[in-house]
Amino acid sequence: MAESTGAIYTAAGANLAIAAAKFVGAFLTGSTAMLAEGVHSVVDTANQLLLLVGLKRAKRPADARHPFGYGREIYFYAFVVALMIFLGGGIFAIYEGAEKIMHPEPAADATILGYHLPGFWVNVAILGFAILAEGYSCLVAVRAFWAEKGNRSPITAIRRSKDPSLFTILVEDVAALIGLVIAFTGVVAAHLLDMPALDGWASVGIGLVLIGMAIFLMIETHGLLIGEAADPEVVAQIREIVRAEPGVRHVNEVLTQHLGPDDILVNVSLDMADDLSGAEIESAVTRLDRTLRERNREVTRVFIEIQDRQASGQGAAAAA
Repeated sequence: MAESTGAIYTAAGANLAIAAAKFVGAFLTGSTAMLAEGVHSVVDTANQLLLLVGLKRAKRPADARHPFGYGREIYFYAFVVALMIFLGGGIFAIYEGAEKIMHPEPAADATILGYHLPGFWVNVAILGFAILAEGYSCLVAVRAFWAEKGNRSPITAIRRSKDPSLFTILVEDVAALIGLVIAFTGVVAAHLLDMPALDGWASVGIGLVLIGMAIFLMIETHGLLIGEAADPEVVAQIREIVRAEPGVRHVNEVLTQHLGPDDILVNVSLDMADDLSGAEIESAVTRLDRTLRERNREVTRVFIEIQDRQASGQGAAAAA
């Protein structure tokens, strides 16, 4: 998860600098869209700190109370991050935008170091800086994500990713760039058309983007939190390895579950040849355990059941 940590530190640093600039701009000019963007950046920074806490806690070794380790800690913290985006970013932005729409005021001029500057140009300068900083952070997140996921479509890669710390940063950065474009458009339109209410509508647009992103992240992290199977390609590889083992007559079932981004539990039910001795079956199980771990370093726990094919089918039917 080295890519995740690097992307998180980059995003946190960028968001902290951006938040400070946005709040200065909002204070000097009274722009609601700028204020909403400032809160958005603060929420993003807090989220990245939470993800770092989750990554650290997920590395704790297994103990008697949690025999499979603490890998799912990162899933819990990622869900909290999605909730914070929804409440702390999205709803606040919509509320502030609605206030500005009902009580529109033009951007106030600013005095900086004795120089009198139009509020419009202060907002434009700060948003331009924010777009550059956020763009760099987004580029780092995209590179880290693609280094891990390879040639897949963005949605497919996110849906199949088991590392929420990485795809959360990616989605956050993309949403932040969209929000900045909306804020920039709102500020410029409000100035050119002399309609201060457009600044408030921009804030509402930012809030809707954040809420949409938060709901998407909640759905993705919810699946990981309750337990998701490994990638279909990993499951297919496990089946292939097991079928290649001499003495295996039939692979009854392959069950997998992610206990963390890099921690896969594998449970395999096999029908072995009837003429194998107990020692031969033990050797086959040992070889399979070793081979599965060697072929995929994310496979950390392997449980193999020896079960007659018909009995296995009856058990599945009874469970259904």
